[in-house]
Amino acid sequence: MSFVVTGLSPEPFAPLFDLDEAALAALGVIRMTVDNKPGFPCRITLEDAEPGETVLLLNHQHLDVDTPYRARHAIFVREGATATARVENGLPPALESRLLAIRAYDAAGMMIDAEIVEGAEAGPLIERFLDNPKAAYLHAHNARRGCFAARIDRG
Repeated sequence: MSFVVTGLSPEPFAPLFDLDEAALAALGVIRMTVDNKPGFPCRITLEDAEPGETVLLLNHQHLDVDTPYRARHAIFVREGATATARVENGLPPALESRLLAIRAYDAAGMMIDAEIVEGAEAGPLIERFLDNPKAAYLHAHNARRGCFAARIDRG
């Protein structure tokens, strides 16, 4: 079964890119300069930011559903990111190199399955979850830190 991994849209974050530190702080957002790689995975580009780049660390509601699974967590976005990543039938390196929690949700936003897997070995698990006709979409999370990484849909 084919699948597509997508990053977040840059539009909701674009207004933050031009704010100064005080304005960002008032919103609970922190601007950081990347000092190592890997370590700062952008949820828009689905790449680890390069040392010297700036990213924003912010709280993001990645599962906006009216169920007990509604969820928010910290994410990084690259400042100036303009294009949403889209990867077909594989994982981008920023996900492939990490331990992931893959969670399957139905159309109502209820979690119906979940597993922990090394990113490099996630393909068969993703296909198995998407073979379930009740699964509407999947979310990948970085298992160690718990943050949302990307959405996965049938291709």
